[in-house]
Amino acid sequence: MNNSDAVPDPYEAGQPDVTGGESSGFDGPAVEALDGDIVDVQPMTDAQAEKLATIVESLGDDSVSKTDKSKMMLELTSLVGSRAKNFGTAAVGRGRVLSELLLEAVPHIPIRDHSTLVEHYNGLTGEALADALVSHAKRTTTAIGIAGGAVAAAEWAAMPLLLAIPLEVVVETIAVALVEVKLVAELHAVYGIEVPGSSTQRAMSFAGSWSNKRGVDPLRPWTIPNVLGIAGRQTLGKRMIARFARNLGTVIPFFVGAGIGAVVNRGETDKMARELRVDLRRLVAEEGTVPNPR
Repeated sequence: MNNSDAVPDPYEAGQPDVTGGESSGFDGPAVEALDGDIVDVQPMTDAQAEKLATIVESLGDDSVSKTDKSKMMLELTSLVGSRAKNFGTAAVGRGRVLSELLLEAVPHIPIRDHSTLVEHYNGLTGEALADALVSHAKRTTTAIGIAGGAVAAAEWAAMPLLLAIPLEVVVETIAVALVEVKLVAELHAVYGIEVPGSSTQRAMSFAGSWSNKRGVDPLRPWTIPNVLGIAGRQTLGKRMIARFARNLGTVIPFFVGAGIGAVVNRGETDKMARELRVDLRRLVAEEGTVPNPR
């Protein structure tokens, strides 16, 4: 059985919302803790969000050693831990909290346009360029799985409090989601689908596209997912908590978790990309436009 199928996806299965009720605005949201209390989550500063985005970008650099990537995961853990201190480590594993952390960081992830992608991938275009982007994203999420599993195993060997372990999974979940949202955005560029709006608005649209595994249709703006609305946040929360559940295997001790995390991440990234590319091709065909040349 495929490891990615081991945990049901509440988003795909249409199960009840596991993220709770309404969420407040983007800045300084209120989040429901495990005991039912509402606690304020201080918004991430621009410097923190940029640091998080920079580390995630570096995790995809093939020239960075596995040891350095593990150190980066520890740095991410420290960053996320500082954000979690007001409501407890266990509460971070709620879909709503995961969603807020993702949405704060997404606008800081650099998205390349079509011409830049062609230059970076030595003249590849069309499906070949899309294939190369997917391959790179899979290598990156695989590396994140290995680094996250190694960090979790090392901390387990050091006999930490068990409550600290899921934080590693939170970090891995957010890092993988950011890599995949970047992939979503750049696949839109490859297929010639221009998404309107400011850089932040476009980032939110791509986060919504990642959440529902559908392409963004600029000719039908009313269909663009609103991840800042209540329904959009709930859908994103389900997606994040399902991803979090699948990454729980990384906390298995003695580095076994590193292998599990790598396999799960690679398989999930590949599955997401395949489904999205089918939908992007559909959008191009329906709109009668010509995708960027192959």
